[in-house]
Amino acid sequence: MDKKYKVITLCGSIKFKEEFLKMQEKLTLDRNIVLTPNSFQSIKKEKINEQTKKMLDEMHRQKIDMSDAIFVINVNGYIGESTKNEIEYAKSKNKEILYLEKK
Repeated sequence: MDKKYKVITLCGSIKFKEEFLKMQEKLTLDRNIVLTPNSFQSIKKEKINEQTKKMLDEMHRQKIDMSDAIFVINVNGYIGESTKNEIEYAKSKNKEILYLEKK
């Protein structure tokens, strides 16, 4: 099967949930396959144990591995520590890096 669509993983702070939803919609309608971070309605971030956090981080890196590019949701220029690590990981895998706001 020919690769018809670009695969993009969204990265950024989950506190920007509305922006994630908007970009997921826009990028999908622009003919991309969009992978998003896991987000949970019933569990607070602070209540996730280290083992589960590590598993979720590994899953997100695997999404980056599957992608052609990452799209960083950097509202007001904000890029947290986890997102910085994801950007560095994507760079190490020679992925295209796109930003919501110019750096």
